[in-house]
Amino acid sequence: MASPSHRRPVRKRRTALVFAVAAAAVGLLVSLVIALRPGGEPDTLRTAAQATTGARQASPPTTHKATPAPKPSPARKASKAPKAPKPAATTPSARPSPTATRPSAPRPASGAAPLAGRIKPGTTYNGVATHYDAKDGDGACLYGPSPDLMVAAMNHTDYETSQACGAYILVRAANGASVTVRITNECPLPCAPGQIDLSREAFAKLAGLSAGRIPITWSLQSPATAQTLSIRYKTGSSIHWCAIQALGHRNPLARLEVRTGSGWTRLTRTDYNYFLSPSGTGCGGSIRLTDIYGEQLTVDGIAIRPDAVQPTRVQFTRR
Repeated sequence: MASPSHRRPVRKRRTALVFAVAAAAVGLLVSLVIALRPGGEPDTLRTAAQATTGARQASPPTTHKATPAPKPSPARKASKAPKAPKPAATTPSARPSPTATRPSAPRPASGAAPLAGRIKPGTTYNGVATHYDAKDGDGACLYGPSPDLMVAAMNHTDYETSQACGAYILVRAANGASVTVRITNECPLPCAPGQIDLSREAFAKLAGLSAGRIPITWSLQSPATAQTLSIRYKTGSSIHWCAIQALGHRNPLARLEVRTGSGWTRLTRTDYNYFLSPSGTGCGGSIRLTDIYGEQLTVDGIAIRPDAVQPTRVQFTRR
C-alpha cells in the first residue's frame, strides 16, 4: 500500500492540469465572443480592410465605366470645307459692273426683263477681249456648227450654267470698232467676269490678232433676224428620259417647260445647254419657251427624234 506522501504530487499535477484546461477554454470563449461581435475584429485587421476598401473606391476598374468619345479638336473642325471668302470692300463684284466712263444705253423700265440673269438688257459692261480658234463655231452650248464664225465664248461667271447661250452681244473696242457675236461657248477660269473670248474672225474686226488682249465694253442685243426657233432632242431621249434644246432664239432663253396632266412643268437647265426631264415627264408633248422678257411661245407637234433639228414657225419679239 502506498504511503500518503506518495499521492500528494499526483493531486497537485491534476489540479494544475485542470486549471490550465479551464484557462484555455475561457480564453477560447473570449476570443470567439470578440470575433463574433460587430466591429470586434482586431485593429490591425480593420485597418488593413479599410485600406483595401479605400484603394478600390479611389480607382474603380475602367471596365465598369464607359469611356466617353473624344470631342473633336479645333483642328478637326477646321478640316471641313472652307466657305467661300466674302469679297473685300475693294474687290469688284463677280457680277459685271456697268461702266462709269461710258454712258450706258437707256435701261428698260422696271420689270421689262424680269427673268434676266447676270446679263441685263440696256446695260453696258466693261471687260477685255481675247481670241481663240473657234473652228466650226461649236462649243459648250452644243449648238453644232455655226453658219458663220461671228461667235464668242462667255466667261465662266457670266456663262451662268448656260444661261448666256444663244445671247447676242455687241462688243466695242476703244478705237470705236464694233462687232456683234453670238455666245456659243464658255471661257473657263481664269477668264474673269466681263471677259469675252472672241473667235479669231470676230476679234479681227476690232484689232489685229497680235494685240492678243484689248479693253472692251459690251452689251446685250436683240437683233433683227428672219430665222425661226428650232427644237432638238438629245441623243438617247425617249418617253422615259429626255433632254430638250432650243436653237436660234433671238433673245436669251429663260425657261423651257413641258405640258403634263397637271399643267406645265419647268425643266432644269444643264451646263451643256439642254433642259432635262430625268423621268420622261412631258417628253414628246407640247413645249413652252420663255425669254428673259417674259414672252412665252408654245410649240406643238415636236416628236422625240434624237439629234434632229426640228424647225418651228415662231420667234421671240425684237426688243
